[in-house]
Amino acid sequence: MRICVFCGSRPGNSGVFADAARKLGAAMAAADIDLVYGGGHVGLMGIVADAVLANGGRVYGVIPQALAEKELAHDRLTELFVVKNMHERKMKMAELSDAFIAMPGGIGTLEEIFEQWTWLQLSIHDKPSAFLNVGGYYDPLRQMISGMTEAGFLTAEHAAMVRFESEFESIFETFKTFHAPEPKWVGLAGPKA
Repeated sequence: MRICVFCGSRPGNSGVFADAARKLGAAMAAADIDLVYGGGHVGLMGIVADAVLANGGRVYGVIPQALAEKELAHDRLTELFVVKNMHERKMKMAELSDAFIAMPGGIGTLEEIFEQWTWLQLSIHDKPSAFLNVGGYYDPLRQMISGMTEAGFLTAEHAAMVRFESEFESIFETFKTFHAPEPKWVGLAGPKA
């Protein structure tokens, strides 16, 4: 299995984030789960990649040429794919991966995991996603998603497609039994003329 991990290109202000990245990387290697990620050596990205490699695992990075030229690319990966732009990066990461985890990160992390969640909702793929909710980092987002459901912009079924878990072991178990729900448009009625 290959899991794509989206996470910060910075380590964050608390050591709890880096510690979680190291533990996730070690656990992935121990479970023979390959890492797919953004290809950088900085921040949580570099920490999780280094942890997988240090524990004998395989790591596949995907980085846009512009970032590779800024010497941000990790130089010890199993394989590094250098692509033209961010769009190609996300497509390649999705192609290489069986599932997706978002660790704490910034706007890039959210954009990446939301796109995969959207693709699942639209049946572009049937791959599961989860938020590794380290130290309650994603609690405000979880509340917002509940509000979207209550306001009628997201079905409960589609809200439940993405899990929020504080432990990666729970995410691994969830991924093993995941079944994609019906596409978004099933059961939607258009306006009557």
